[in-house]
Formats: sequence, structure tokens, C-alpha cells
Amino acid sequence: MTYKDQLNRTLEFKKAPKRIVSLVPSQTELLVDLGLEALIVGVTKFCVHPKHLRMSKVVVGGTKQIDIQKIKDLKPDIILCNKEENTKTIIEDLEAIAPIHISDIYNLEDCFELINMYGEIFNVKRTTSTLVSNIQLEREAFKLQNKKHLKVAYFIWKDPWMVAASDNFINIMLDEAGFVNVFEEEKRYPEIDLNNATLTEADLVFLSSEPFPFKEEHLLEFKKLFPEKIIKIVDGEMFSWYGSHLLKAYTYFQTLHF
Repeated sequence: MTYKDQLNRTLEFKKAPKRIVSLVPSQTELLVDLGLEALIVGVTKFCVHPKHLRMSKVVVGGTKQIDIQKIKDLKPDIILCNKEENTKTIIEDLEAIAPIHISDIYNLEDCFELINMYGEIFNVKRTTSTLVSNIQLEREAFKLQNKKHLKVAYFIWKDPWMVAASDNFINIMLDEAGFVNVFEEEKRYPEIDLNNATLTEADLVFLSSEPFPFKEEHLLEFKKLFPEKIIKIVDGEMFSWYGSHLLKAYTYFQTLHF
């Protein structure tokens, strides 16, 4: 059996893969929601959905640092990675262990493609088709009710201050949520000063719960600095997790409009 990943790499299997190591939290959640939990043998410490999973599966490290020997001992049939979340070194180290499927997510079309790829590889095409359809229905219902109007600055890190700009999935989801990213003319995740002129254009400032865990103390700090703006701590998973997590995103986006 031959399949492609999202980097157009070819994966070959003598039989359907039955032992999965997932090094990407959102993809781990997707596997569970596709009914494939029993096939998962290894996960990362960041695979927090569902909560019980790290108690029943072998934790092989994080997304940037892994225990190669642990993964080797698990004898996986396939290892699931992501171009952005996992390093090139990790991929190279794992290539001798099992076929590696690499996702490359920049927009919703990529998300749907990945879901359908898993449907093919793990023989759950009916389930993946239903999932994609349900996400599209949630999206269409949200779009009917909301129009883009407010401008936002989306902070992902402190010391140094970093925001989400363009050319990343967060920016796509800000647009999906009905907001205009004031930093969309810049690339990726630029470092900025809090006196950055572009910040003055924002109606709202979002402080993401991940990767930096912004808390109430940071919210109060920003409110003092920008008393004229609406400051909110937002669920970073809703803006950066793909796969089945998208089913929850549009209901959450509704709560951000007022």
C-alpha cells in the first residue's frame, strides 16, 4: 500500500498500520475522535486531549525533544509528525524506525486534506467524511451570522513580546473568527515593542493561552497600558489546533463577538 503525506513524500506499507506514534497534539486528538485510540501507542507530553490519554499511552517526550529509544521500543508502524511542530532533526532520527507521515497545515483546505488522508491510511473514510462535513456546516452557520469588523493584535509570547502575523494557521483562524489581524502585513511571528505603532490600529488585544500561558496578571498589565482597548485572554487551542478541534472552534468564536 502506498500513500502520500502533505509534503508529497511517499509512504509504503506492507499492511495497514496498527501501531501509531503521534508527535502532534492536535493530530493525536483527531485520531481519538476518529475512533483510533486503541491503535495509538505513543504520544507527547503536550497531547492533552483527551485528558486520560497520557495515562494509558507511552509519553515519548515533547514536540521538539523526544526519546528516540522509547519510540523504537514501541515498534510503531507509522509515526505522525508536522512540518512546523517537529524539527528536521527529529524527522531524520525517526526515519530508520518507521514510515513518517508529515502534515503541513496553513489553511482549512490543508486541514480537510489531512483528515481525509487519515481516512485512507487507517481505513475510516466514512468517519473522516462525516467529520469534514460537520466542520463545514459549523463554519457556514457561523459565517452567516458574523461579518469581519474589529481589528485585533494576537499575542503569543512574552519576553520578548511576539504576535501572530501572516503566513500561519493562527492568522487564518483569526479571519475565520471574523477579525482583522493588524499585523497581517508582516510574516510569521514577529517580535514587537509595546509602543509599536501598529498596535494603535487594534480595537482588541488577544492574549493567547498558548504557547505562552497568559494569565490575569498579564491582562491587568495590558489594561493599564491600553485602557482604550478591549483586552481578552483567549483559548489558543481554538486558533492553532486543527483536525477535529475545529468542530469546537466556531461555537467558541461566537463568544468573542459582542
